[in-house]
Formats: sequence, structure tokens, C-alpha cells
Amino acid sequence: MKRENDMTYTHIIGSNHSLSVTKPSTLSGLENTMLLDITYEQYDAWREGKLIQEAMPNLSVEEREFLMTGITAEEWEGMCGDEDE
Repeated sequence: MKRENDMTYTHIIGSNHSLSVTKPSTLSGLENTMLLDITYEQYDAWREGKLIQEAMPNLSVEEREFLMTGITAEEWEGMCGDEDE
């Protein structure tokens, strides 16, 4: 387990290219966890200044948002609600 800047990430044993990321949400303060299909090398490239979409092109917009802010798609939905209402 490695802790950096309020973020904990753990390599999942037996699963290549996966990190379990736990990060506090900047919206709610709650800790959220997501299993992401990334490597330590991709994570480190991003932390060293590479654009997240270039370092991790395989992640969805929601997954990248979570990695940057700790906010999940469900939290955004709960805050913004259905804009059609």
C-alpha cells in the first residue's frame, strides 16, 4: 500500500494492470474506492505532469474525474440531479 497526497492506492494481487484507489471526495468528504484498469507506471506518469487523458486513455471520463477529485458519478448525479426535471 502506498499513500500520497490524501490518496491510497493498492495493487490488486493476481490482476494485471489494476489498482484499487481510495480517495476522499472533494465534494462530500466521504472516502470512495474504485478499481481502475491502470498500472503504477500510468499513475506515476500522470502525477509527474502528463495529462491524465494521455497517461490513462483507457479510463472513462468518470474514472478520470474520480482519480483527480475522488468524486464518483453517483455523487455528481446526487448533487446535480436530473436536469430535465
